[in-house]
Amino acid sequence: MNPFLISGICIVNLALISYATAIVIQSRKKFINRNVLTFLTIGIILDLTATVCMIIGSGKVVSLHGIIGYSSLAGMLTDTILSYLNVRRHRMKAVLSQKFIRWSQIAFSYWVLAYITGAFLVILR
Repeated sequence: MNPFLISGICIVNLALISYATAIVIQSRKKFINRNVLTFLTIGIILDLTATVCMIIGSGKVVSLHGIIGYSSLAGMLTDTILSYLNVRRHRMKAVLSQKFIRWSQIAFSYWVLAYITGAFLVILR
C-alpha cells in the first residue's frame, strides 16, 4: 500500500480520537472548555492532514468517498468554528443549548459515518 495512504489512515485514527474526546466532554459537561476547543482544533488539523495524505496517496481528488469525507470535514470545521464563536459570545463554561449539543453530535456522527465508509473501502481492496 502507498506510504501516503498508510500515513493518512494512521492520522485519521488520531483525528477520530481527538474529535470523540471533544464531543464526549462537551456532551457530558454541557459546556465548552479549553479541552473541548483544543481537541476540536487538533482533530481539524489531523483530519486536514489525513485528507491531503489520502488524496496524494490515491491520486483521486474526487470520488464518492471523497465527497462524503469532504462534507464531513466541513461539518466538523463548522462545529469547531461555532464552538469558538459560542465561547466568544457567552464565555468559557457557559451552559450550552440542547440544540448546540445536538448539532455537534450530528456533525460528529456524520464524520464517523465517513470514517466507517473509508475503513470499509480499505477492507474491500
